[in-house]
Amino acid sequence: MSFLTPDVRAKEEPAADIAPGARLIPRITIQAFCENSQTAQLVESAIHDRRMSKVALTTHNGGIDGAVETYKSNPTPNLIIVETVLSPGEIPKALERLAEVCDASTRVVVLGHANDVVLYRELIRSGISEYIVLPATAQQIVTAITELFASENAAPIGRTVGFVSAKGGAGGSTVAHNVCWAIATVLRQDSVILDMDLPFGTAGLNFNQDPPHGLADAITANQKVDQTMLDRLMSKAASHINLLTAPVTLDRTFDFEEREFESVIEMCQNTMPVVVLDIPHAWNAWVRQTLATIDEVVIVAEPDLANLRNAKNLADTVKALRPTESAPCLVLNQVGMPRRPEISPGEFAQSVECQLLGQIPFDAALFGTAANNGQMIAEVAANNKINEVYRAIGMHVTGRNAAHIGGKSSSLMKLPSFLKKRA
Repeated sequence: MSFLTPDVRAKEEPAADIAPGARLIPRITIQAFCENSQTAQLVESAIHDRRMSKVALTTHNGGIDGAVETYKSNPTPNLIIVETVLSPGEIPKALERLAEVCDASTRVVVLGHANDVVLYRELIRSGISEYIVLPATAQQIVTAITELFASENAAPIGRTVGFVSAKGGAGGSTVAHNVCWAIATVLRQDSVILDMDLPFGTAGLNFNQDPPHGLADAITANQKVDQTMLDRLMSKAASHINLLTAPVTLDRTFDFEEREFESVIEMCQNTMPVVVLDIPHAWNAWVRQTLATIDEVVIVAEPDLANLRNAKNLADTVKALRPTESAPCLVLNQVGMPRRPEISPGEFAQSVECQLLGQIPFDAALFGTAANNGQMIAEVAANNKINEVYRAIGMHVTGRNAAHIGGKSSSLMKLPSFLKKRA
């Protein structure tokens, strides 16, 4: 039996969260042949992992026998995943029949029910890429595939962090820009802000920049954009901070396909350790796709009922879109606005079922001054405690720690039953 040169075995216990240096799996085709419906569901759930965003995956019934019959008359894909319920002594012979109908470049991962070290060694020696003992997790399968197809010499991809407002005016853009400033000043890591609100974005205003080109030029260039062109389209906002600004014009509409931003984001990841996405408060195919494929999602909300409803809907949807990824986090903004009844931060976070990263107090004078001057809060008031909140959020989303910034609770408000935490 000979499939290909044996590969290094994938780690048996992958980390719970994807590390900042995780690598995307390239555009490959995977076909899985499963004996049980539960295994098919397990394999299908792996496609929701961010690392699998480019992968084409299909599942079939029949195990090894089904694969043999299929490839007698069809070309083999980049990777075949087969489940077998055979005994350890029968598995090698069954795989020999599969090897006879496979292309030399095809890799094979076997999902088996026998936890047998001798079998594992024999299969690896014969050219099987990996043997995974069931029951397993979707993350174990994805990690095994990553070990096979992500080049060990490839540069680590930058960490993508998306900020989205639960409601218009909640301040998602302001939080995104100030958190990026905190990351740049504390960690001294290069970062880029993508202002994805092309008709109404504020990144240029907030950093007092008016570059002639930006994100829209990169998107409209489509396949012609390359790393050199992208570098020219970026503007330098401050030390370690780069911008791809929005054109902020209404002379045309900005309607995009689901994956139209994908190539630009990936190119930014190739050169920047941190990519901050300022995602508009909208809901369409590309926003949904972006939220499904980035490393961290931060929902920014005000502590009122409309924000609570929208934040809950966003959090539930994002969790369903990316079941193997970290859950979205929550930042409460404009907390303590005078004369406004507010939901307490703890009750808000419990109802949304998200980790509360920080509370940013309402301060009309401070934020108004910063906005009008085109400055960050740290530039206007370097010693203000609000900067500590931004730093804590920045450390969390870059994987440095999970700092939680507390604060005074606002007045309690009884929540409607449909928003209470589900049992």
